[in-house]
Amino acid sequence: MASTDRRFRILVSAYAVSAYGNYLNLIALSLFTYEVTGSALGVGATMALRLFSGFLAGLAAGALSGRVTRRTVMIWTDVAQGAAMTVLVLTAPATPLWLLTVAVVVLGAGNTFFTVALRSAVPVMVGQEARARANGLLVTARSLATVLGFASAAPAIAFGGYSAAFAVNAVSFLCSAAALLVLRPRTDDEGDEGKDVPADTASRGGTESPVRTGRGLRLWRGAAGVRSLVLGMILLRGIDALASSSHNVALPVAAQSAAPDEPALFMTRFWAAWAVGTVLAHLVLKRRQGEAAWDERAFALGTCAMSLSFVAAFLGLPAFALVGAAVSAGFADGWTEIVYTSRLQAAPDRQRGRLFGLSATAEQSGFALGTVAAGAALETLPAPAVVGVFHGMAVCGALVLLMRTAGRRGPARRGRRQPDNGNDEGEETHGPRTGPSHLPGA
Repeated sequence: MASTDRRFRILVSAYAVSAYGNYLNLIALSLFTYEVTGSALGVGATMALRLFSGFLAGLAAGALSGRVTRRTVMIWTDVAQGAAMTVLVLTAPATPLWLLTVAVVVLGAGNTFFTVALRSAVPVMVGQEARARANGLLVTARSLATVLGFASAAPAIAFGGYSAAFAVNAVSFLCSAAALLVLRPRTDDEGDEGKDVPADTASRGGTESPVRTGRGLRLWRGAAGVRSLVLGMILLRGIDALASSSHNVALPVAAQSAAPDEPALFMTRFWAAWAVGTVLAHLVLKRRQGEAAWDERAFALGTCAMSLSFVAAFLGLPAFALVGAAVSAGFADGWTEIVYTSRLQAAPDRQRGRLFGLSATAEQSGFALGTVAAGAALETLPAPAVVGVFHGMAVCGALVLLMRTAGRRGPARRGRRQPDNGNDEGEETHGPRTGPSHLPGA
């Protein structure tokens, strides 16, 4: 157990390095794309292409996990993304548009494949009982990498140009791949689907009879047997991604308005406070025990708190109150990430890949749609109104999920019901988990 814990911490460190490179590159690649295309429309189209490739990868991720091991997926996606960034390093002074397009597609699809594989593998690597703690470590690592990546992007570009930023990102991918190659973590359960998972957990998390993933894309057919509350969580996660796109798009606008002389400092302070909140969420959740810590109700309440905190952050608060709102948003963001991932990880091993593939598709779709819609809305509406409307949709979705769970808590207390066609069973039994997400607050 001690060896497993040590190896997982090394993997988390390698993941943090990779995430740092990703967030540094997020800024560098956006600026570089503007230079290559010469227009804001080109930047938007490139971002849309990256999100669309991630959307398609989410559809295919479940089927891919049935053909090759998750460790193999993670290694080759790291290698592919590292190769794409290396090509940009070598051609940065005069990169043709078609080559930039190929690199963006590889980055978008590779990130989704890696994320789905990692999230699905956590219960196998650390065990079902330790998955929440492991998820918390991953969320903490990603949050710190987000702040450091954003903060160091400008100095890196100023010192070595875009080639330096791309090189750092390429090396970060290779560090992650090397850790997976050397440590050789066990990422796939060779045994029964329900192994290490209580029988009632397996039924509430998935299908009564497993759906094969070896032939074709069977993501949607696999979702047919999933408990409706789990599908409700995935749908709410997609709505949350749509809402989160609004504050990601609106924050630079708010920074220019609140601190026109130092907007970058404003944003750095905001995301640093947000990162502190996510770390606090991990510290709190790793001490919580029992099923209630990881159920749909905890996820819905966390989503409400997160949306309300982000809305409050755009109300023109004084500096100390703004930091408090950002910490609160980060805490709720980390809470929902850990609870949501841990809940989906309670599903049987073979179904887990399909669930996280479906989740990635929902999140990519929501964020892509929200980015376009929020950007258009900000042309005519103030940032607080846009963020309020978008996050209001997330709050409404969370309230619907809360009402859906309220009617089931009573029967669950009185005793377990028999499964009803593999869908909407009685008492729930799940455990902990966490995984990475794309943009902060998303």
